[in-house]
Amino acid sequence: MNDVKPASVLRNLFVSSRPVSWVNTAYPFAAAYLLTAQTLDLPLVLGTLFFLIPYNLMMYGINDVFDYESDVLNPRKGGAEGAVLDRTLHRITLRAALLLPLPFVLYLLAVGTWLSAGVLALSLFAVVAYSAPGLRFKERPFVDSMTSSFHFVSPALFGLVLAGADFTGGLWALLGAFFLWGMASQAFGAVQDIIADRQGGVGSVGTVLGAAATVKYALAAYALAGLLMLFTGWPGMLGALLAVPYLANIWPFRKLDDNDAERSNAGWKRFLWLNYVTGFLVTMLLLWYAAAR
Repeated sequence: MNDVKPASVLRNLFVSSRPVSWVNTAYPFAAAYLLTAQTLDLPLVLGTLFFLIPYNLMMYGINDVFDYESDVLNPRKGGAEGAVLDRTLHRITLRAALLLPLPFVLYLLAVGTWLSAGVLALSLFAVVAYSAPGLRFKERPFVDSMTSSFHFVSPALFGLVLAGADFTGGLWALLGAFFLWGMASQAFGAVQDIIADRQGGVGSVGTVLGAAATVKYALAAYALAGLLMLFTGWPGMLGALLAVPYLANIWPFRKLDDNDAERSNAGWKRFLWLNYVTGFLVTMLLLWYAAAR
């Protein structure tokens, strides 16, 4: 460990935190809190910073440490889609993943309520339980999809509770659609890793169902997410259309053979960039909603 340079450590921590996905957790919190509280304040700023970097380092850093055995067999690891952490970096990664979020968590607990503290605690538990030995929710089929989805829905839920939102039927439909979208996305992402996961002895919804069935499962979840958006009221119901590009993206893989599972990586790469386009359109809808209130 003495031979590891600080610059190398920082670079690996940066890659491990999946910077391409930072916005996927920070944005839901910021949007939910801002639309509810309708003010720019310190909880918004620090909460957004927390869900931007420390939260992602905790989620993906822990994952990269305890998934090392399968990651070294996975050809897509080692870049934007995840680091292959040298064993000498495992201890410092775990320390950083646990210590960097601490001051943010303490502040958010201090300014919140017992209910918001409970949501935050569940969110952090899900982050740890997904990868940590003894829990390994990521190796429990369907639980893996639900837990992964909660990683992205819980920042929004926390933002809503922290800001004192009124949970209407439309809001629950929106959260339900977001949750189904997350389940579908995790399941499709698992398809490309089927071969590497099986070789590394890692179970997942993909390794259990197989490539074709998992893609069909993801298609169904995306479709149900779109249907739920119809119950969010105007203009939220227009969000149902956002399910269409996700369905179109993975439709070609619905008959994918397990031996060719890695071919779905092309769809996964499109998914990563599709999220930015969708994020822009969601922002437009939120601005429309805010103006109509």
